[in-house]
Amino acid sequence: MTSSSSSRVRGADIVELLGSMRFAISLLVFICVASLIGTVLPQNQATNTYIDQFGPFWYAVFDQFSIWHIYNSPWFLLIMAFLVVSTTLCVMRNTPKMLRDMRTFREYVRGSSLKAFHHKVDVDSALNPDQAVEQVGALLRSQGFRYRVRADGDSRMVAAKKGAANRLGYIFAHVAIVVICLGGLLDSELPVRIQTWLFDKQPVVGNMLISDVPESGRLSARNPSFRANMLIPDGKQSSMGIVSVGQGVLLQPLPFSVRLKKFYVEYYDTGMPSDFRSDVVVTDLATGKSFDRTIKVNEPLRYQGVTVYQSSFDDGGSTLQLKAWPLSGSASQPVDLSGTVGGNAQLPAGLGAQTVDYTGLRVINVENMGGAGDPQPVDLMRDVAAVTGSAVRPRSDSLRNVGPSVQYRLVGSDGQAHEFTQYMLPVSIDDFPMFLLGTRNTAAEPYRYLRIPADDQGTMQEFMQLRAALADPNLRDQAARRFADGNAPAGEQRDLMFQAAQGALRTFSQRGFNGIIDSAPPDQREKILNFAVPMIQLSLRELRTLMREQQHLPALPDSGPQAERDAQWLRLSVLALASLPDYPAPVALQLSNFHQVQASVFQVARSPGKNTVYLGCLLLVLGVFSMFYIRERRIWVWIRPTDAGGSSWLAAMTTQRRNLDFNHEFERLRDALRRLGGSHDN
Repeated sequence: MTSSSSSRVRGADIVELLGSMRFAISLLVFICVASLIGTVLPQNQATNTYIDQFGPFWYAVFDQFSIWHIYNSPWFLLIMAFLVVSTTLCVMRNTPKMLRDMRTFREYVRGSSLKAFHHKVDVDSALNPDQAVEQVGALLRSQGFRYRVRADGDSRMVAAKKGAANRLGYIFAHVAIVVICLGGLLDSELPVRIQTWLFDKQPVVGNMLISDVPESGRLSARNPSFRANMLIPDGKQSSMGIVSVGQGVLLQPLPFSVRLKKFYVEYYDTGMPSDFRSDVVVTDLATGKSFDRTIKVNEPLRYQGVTVYQSSFDDGGSTLQLKAWPLSGSASQPVDLSGTVGGNAQLPAGLGAQTVDYTGLRVINVENMGGAGDPQPVDLMRDVAAVTGSAVRPRSDSLRNVGPSVQYRLVGSDGQAHEFTQYMLPVSIDDFPMFLLGTRNTAAEPYRYLRIPADDQGTMQEFMQLRAALADPNLRDQAARRFADGNAPAGEQRDLMFQAAQGALRTFSQRGFNGIIDSAPPDQREKILNFAVPMIQLSLRELRTLMREQQHLPALPDSGPQAERDAQWLRLSVLALASLPDYPAPVALQLSNFHQVQASVFQVARSPGKNTVYLGCLLLVLGVFSMFYIRERRIWVWIRPTDAGGSSWLAAMTTQRRNLDFNHEFERLRDALRRLGGSHDN
């Protein structure tokens, strides 16, 4: 066999495989499974959502199959393309035969072969063959059959058919699959990817002004199909959509601009949004004409073949006023900072060579405070529904709006980054107001909280002053001396007590309780810790007294409710100071004021494949209706002359699906032929 003939054989085998029913069904099974995954698993969510749900390991595994955007994954589009090819080949191969079969009457069937049919009848008639053909033809026409007569010597073969449109059902159903798949491919990311492959479009990676994006990062305004996002802050306008492509984006120009006049949002008592909408002004870029429109979640804007959906909402660049509290050294006063959500800035000198990225502002944090006991930090975040918007007054006794919070990242000179969240107002935990400073290394981790007790003025000022005093060796030594003087007799025992308190405070200020535990022998750690904890707490009380004396503040009371509150504040401060060495930042940013700027997030789409899919659905309905509700029936009547001048009829009837209705129809035909022939079957 020559190489050319071998190639032809392989080509024929490939075409046979692609056009086979088994191959098409296998592809349909894959598509059904993928569609099931895409239906159960929310698509196109933030990466953090999937990491929190599946964990980093399984996220990395599932990410290889792109199940987060499964309908635009390369393998799904490839399966869709193969299904289009397979079904098209199947239609091309079978449609001509089906059309020929619809047109033919099969009048060349041999009369003797009718005896093998299950549904048949013999009739003797006094009519001659020509008269019999005329009468049988009239009977078939009255029942909706079309027929053709073939003469075979003195005999006649009457071939009739009805319901041939049943074959159109097969054609329509298979063409519908092709049309629907083509519509789906047209509305997928495939047109944009083809442009990146063939027209040298390069997705933009990293932050860049729209005016600085090169032509290679812009799609054509005549792009036939796209699905983009557009974020517009209050009072701003845009005529450019953002199309996500892999790890980058492409710009999609629109034939009109959208200016956001006002964004509105309403909330449930839980703090979750119940409804949101945008008042916009749409301006045609070609004519300059403008009109007002309100875009709601289920009421999109449709203009010039582009549909603008109300997708969600976000921060539009709120301005922030913050206090930067130093967490190391002897400085205790905060430094005022200002920033913008989405922006970044360098920390002032003396607070560490780090860059702060302001990532978010949450004006509402509705927390479930109905549970008893002190909630753990992870439980607190699980019960918080944080959204952006105006204040809400919950009706539930267990829900509390605990106020705004700010989110930011600190990036060191080595590139290491940590994420932080901090509530603007203290949150009541165990009936004591606490400032919550959350931190995590990555978005896959839950926040861990540093809890700082609020002072009598509702600030963290006194705690920060106590922290700064603890970092001052002179004040530590004075506090240790006062502790020893008040708890040990004069002499060598007092000196030993002073040295113990001095060393414990020094170690505690640097490494917390972990430093004390690590410096002790393993078998003595519990004993030393039981001795060191009350000593440190009492020494810190002396340190606090020294600090207040320096600031000319009144002395702390020794009894009464205020004394109990002061004691509780000190206990909580000791725990916060013990955790401070594990806080991965030299500074804590506290939100002091803000001006919220809301932004509406629109999804902008040009989807011509939608009409294509509608056409495919119509063809599918017609095809299914034709296949299930139109039955093809064929009748053959073989009429032979008899020696007495009459005729003998052998009639047979068949269909694709033999059911009870077909049996009744044949019985009616049999009875009609008997009456027509005036005789009985043999």
